[in-house]
Amino acid sequence: MGQLIAAAAYSGGRRVADISIEEGRSWAQKPSHFVWIGFHEPNESELREIQAQFELHPLAIEDALHAHQRPKLELYSDSLFLVLRTAQLQGDHVAFGETHIFAGQGFVISIRHGPSASYAPVRTRCESCPRLLRHGEDYVLYAILDFVVDNYVPVIEALESEVSELEDRVLKDRITRGDVERIYQLRRELLQLRRTVAPTIEVCRRLEHLELPFIEDAIRAYFRDVVDHVQRVNESIDALREVLAFSFEAALLLQSARQGDIQRRFAGWAAILAVPTAIAGIYGMNFDVMPELNFRFGYFAVLAVILAICLYLFYRFRKAGWV
Repeated sequence: MGQLIAAAAYSGGRRVADISIEEGRSWAQKPSHFVWIGFHEPNESELREIQAQFELHPLAIEDALHAHQRPKLELYSDSLFLVLRTAQLQGDHVAFGETHIFAGQGFVISIRHGPSASYAPVRTRCESCPRLLRHGEDYVLYAILDFVVDNYVPVIEALESEVSELEDRVLKDRITRGDVERIYQLRRELLQLRRTVAPTIEVCRRLEHLELPFIEDAIRAYFRDVVDHVQRVNESIDALREVLAFSFEAALLLQSARQGDIQRRFAGWAAILAVPTAIAGIYGMNFDVMPELNFRFGYFAVLAVILAICLYLFYRFRKAGWV
């Protein structure tokens, strides 16, 4: 069951009435008035009621009913349908949601799906600034869009902090298997985040240049400002992906170097141990004629030779960094 968050009529930059859905059309048709309705995951009957009230296109209603859309902007006569993807941190992963917006002469309808911050602060901020809210539907559209983009920033900042810590551990050669798995997970989440943010840039650019009756020239500068913000977010995502790619490759190189070092140490000690093994193997053969067996100090001589060779090999391998 969906939830009607808020429905109000505005005029002259001020809230003039709280309304029901059934009253939406009559208020929207009043001169110098517009309505702003907010839903959270409405069901089909509620969307059909909205469609009947504001004569919305059936295809847009179908998109709003079935979430999982990519960010886009579609025009239907003198109204528009906007899809935005939202992002917020939930624990150690990024959760994605959607916001669908219908906007036209006299109305703005926002619909939230999945994880998404409430737009109550947006409404409060708009109502606290009647001078800007007086612009009407286009300013509300900007305020929601700006709020969605601003909410990307805390996600990016949290990821930047974690990526910086991972990079430090990689460079100090303290990385663990869990860190490598986290790097891979972060790369996937950043890819999803980029698929969310990158199309939003084009959506904002189109809004800046749209020629619709309810979009005033004075608000186009605000849409341009959102374009700048979302571009910076996109650049930050690209930078983080490059750092993670470097960290992942560095972790693999360090792991390979660590394994090579271990193999060299094994090889060095194996070479040292091969000397007494070979000599002991020779003198362990059961031959009758072995002149050295009759040498009185042969045992001590053989031990001395073994020790001398082993110490020499240890010195050379130590100097080469193999042991």
